[in-house]
Amino acid sequence: MAETQNQSLLQMTEENEGLGKVEIAPEVIEVIAGIAASEVEGVSQMRGNFASGVVERLGKKNHGKGVKVELAEEGIKIDVYCIMQFGVSIPTVAQKIQDNIRQALLNMTALEADEVNIHVVGIQFENQKLESEFDEE
Repeated sequence: MAETQNQSLLQMTEENEGLGKVEIAPEVIEVIAGIAASEVEGVSQMRGNFASGVVERLGKKNHGKGVKVELAEEGIKIDVYCIMQFGVSIPTVAQKIQDNIRQALLNMTALEADEVNIHVVGIQFENQKLESEFDEE
């Protein structure tokens, strides 16, 4: 799986300098995609699992949270799980996330993702805390 990705990078480096082999771990692609997605206006937060939530509360920021990268024979498939802010146009924000991830990946690694799938798993309301305070009274 990862060998097909590495071979394309290896051919690029051999043509230019011939200095050696470049390998990029899937975790690096997750971090790049996670940062690129969270930069888009309208994205409230990325969805993580329980372990990443505990680690984040202890002070370590997990930039790959909410991103799953799959390296296959066909190419790179990226799944992004995010929570949007209330009131934004979901299709527009999703398109911006896809564009931002593709551009960041191309600029940093010279790789192109074959698929960037956006999964909206929730909506964040701005006045969510205010509503819960009124319910208690």
